[in-house]
Amino acid sequence: MKTINCLTILFLVISVSYSQNGKLKKADDYYQKLSYHLAVDLYEDLLSTSLSSPEMKAKLAHCYISKGELNKANEIYAMAIKSGDIPTEHYFYYAQSLKQLGNYSESDKWMQIFYDKNKSDKRAQSYVENKSYLKNIEKEGIHFSINNANFNSAYADFGAYEFAPGELYFLISDRKKSLVKNYWTWNGSTFLDLYKLKKLTTDVRYFSPSVNSNFHEGPLCFNPDFSKVYFTRNNISKGKNRRDGKGIQNLKLFVADVSKKDGNWYNSKELTINSKEYSVGHPSISADGNTLYFVSDMPGGFGGADLYKAKINSDGTLGKYENLGEKVNTEGQEMFPWISSEGLLFFSSNGHIGLGGLDIFVYTTDNGKIDNITNAGKPLNSQRDDFAFTFNLDGKSGHFSSNRDGGKGEDDIYSFQMTKPFIFKILLSGVIKDKETYSNLGGSTIILKDKAGNIIETVTADKNGNYAFTVEAGKDYSIVVSNGEYKENESVISISKDSQKEVKMDVFLEKVPKFELYGLIKDSKSDQVLSEVFIKITDKKTGEIVYEGKTLSSGDFSKGLNNININDELTYTISISKEGYLTKLLNFNYKIDKPGIINIHEKLDISIGKVEIGTDLASLIDVKPIYFDIGKYVIRKDAAIELEKIVKVMNEYPNMVIELGSHTDCRSSKEFNLKLSTNRAKASADYIKKKIKNPERIYGKGFGESKLKLNCPCEGTIKSNCSEEEHQKNRRTEFIIMKM
Repeated sequence: MKTINCLTILFLVISVSYSQNGKLKKADDYYQKLSYHLAVDLYEDLLSTSLSSPEMKAKLAHCYISKGELNKANEIYAMAIKSGDIPTEHYFYYAQSLKQLGNYSESDKWMQIFYDKNKSDKRAQSYVENKSYLKNIEKEGIHFSINNANFNSAYADFGAYEFAPGELYFLISDRKKSLVKNYWTWNGSTFLDLYKLKKLTTDVRYFSPSVNSNFHEGPLCFNPDFSKVYFTRNNISKGKNRRDGKGIQNLKLFVADVSKKDGNWYNSKELTINSKEYSVGHPSISADGNTLYFVSDMPGGFGGADLYKAKINSDGTLGKYENLGEKVNTEGQEMFPWISSEGLLFFSSNGHIGLGGLDIFVYTTDNGKIDNITNAGKPLNSQRDDFAFTFNLDGKSGHFSSNRDGGKGEDDIYSFQMTKPFIFKILLSGVIKDKETYSNLGGSTIILKDKAGNIIETVTADKNGNYAFTVEAGKDYSIVVSNGEYKENESVISISKDSQKEVKMDVFLEKVPKFELYGLIKDSKSDQVLSEVFIKITDKKTGEIVYEGKTLSSGDFSKGLNNININDELTYTISISKEGYLTKLLNFNYKIDKPGIINIHEKLDISIGKVEIGTDLASLIDVKPIYFDIGKYVIRKDAAIELEKIVKVMNEYPNMVIELGSHTDCRSSKEFNLKLSTNRAKASADYIKKKIKNPERIYGKGFGESKLKLNCPCEGTIKSNCSEEEHQKNRRTEFIIMKM
């Protein structure tokens, strides 16, 4: 009898063991097929058995997350981790479930462990690079005000879309419409269908049996003229073509024509990007109707669901689709794209760092480059899942969905009003003011130019003198401001790559004065106007700096003169300098005989020349002709004054080498002229050598009459008809730059 009992017990143990193994295999099969609702009971039955491994517990915890039972999920995850190591991905799920319960510090702890176990994961990297994410999200500020919609039910309502012709909202809901109990094995809810209601009412109606199938109908969008609708639906093919190799019934995208008469849909058909082997859904169309954005878990992506885009051809077919790349997509889920009329793409993600679950993010593209993915912040985002963001036709209000606490059902639809726009470029703004009174100058015209002087945009300041432009970081701009009786003002600004979202620059305008100094600076060789030339004007009598600034892109500068009267005498020194050019120092003396503009460049040569090899230094600075007594080469006092100017420049440019060339006219013999010019060149060079470092940097060379500037020959029987003034031009001293 004892033996029989032992055999009976052994048989029962073996039977139970086989039963448990079969139950685990079935539970894992459900889990693999995403049928979490069916897997839960089986995993729960195995919790107290020998088959309750850390991995099995982790799978059960993930099933609870999918069903929205977060407290149970956290309890089982803690149990799983205590009993051993779990698959790496589940550390991320555990951290996310903690965050959804508001336990950020504990969530951060497990995100760090997730990073330590998988440093290549973008979600882990995002956390490590943004550990101050909560502060950064708070700093972004509030962009929306929100309200729970009055048409929500106790079930899952999400995805509201405004339809222009009938002012209808289209909803996705699992409200039970009959006694037929079709349900979704993911979480046990009924399948999702489309509903509609009149705007500003609570009269929710089932949309259409011809559109709603026995399975899911989901997120949708309309083309710009509302003649077509793109919508998501389960694969409804027959037989083996319905499910993929894992037994999953994936999503597909469909397009249908929309009746302008009654808003009904007809001629629905699949898009060519569909496949039974992966899901495609969640469509959104750009404002120009040329690009379709969608979600897919097709092979070749970065993880779970990724965002894609494809061109919509003129015949309605789709061009080659394109993954939006690793800056947008992560190993997690990126879903529910919605592109605004301004080109901002909103989407939901649990892969980018956020407040918990799915958060709504926004980014813009500039010439195809994705810039500044930004968490949309509170109150749009919460600790729970926030998703299905859509704009109404006004581009300022709209709807999103959330399963946050305080709602009416499992998922609720919330309306929003945008209160502050997202700024991805930098806002350059300021106030136009009177320079003397500081009063604001409304109505001023402000022109924004790029570095090359091309006009980008023109705006008019408001009544308080405010203006604003959007500009790009790392670029240079100029702002030209004009306002009636005021002088035009041009200000140059460089926008740093590290600039904040807003850069302030106030502009002060000066009234057109009774007397004004004006100058135009050009390149002495090319005659082209020069910008960024530094000008300093000093009153010789008082030592006061009258003007200090740079020329504008037009090459000019101006300065109003106050306390000046007719018959006053101006005695100024003017310094003109620019990198790569020789600094020029001039004396300006002028007696005022009438009101108006004093054009300095008409009174003085204020052009400047580049310091280049082969240039005559005397042509770049105010060097008067070097005179000698007839037939002599002794340096006179007036010549010494001019040579001192050369000395000054050579001391400023310690590597400059000068050939000092002395030339005569044709009168006297060639031999005499060559000897005389050689002696004069040597005497002039010797004077300079004594006053500079490295005296060998200058040498004198006489050319006699061999290089006449004007053709005035007078040798032999040839007699020159040149005037004394022309002969004087041939008698010259040149200072040729040979080396820099």
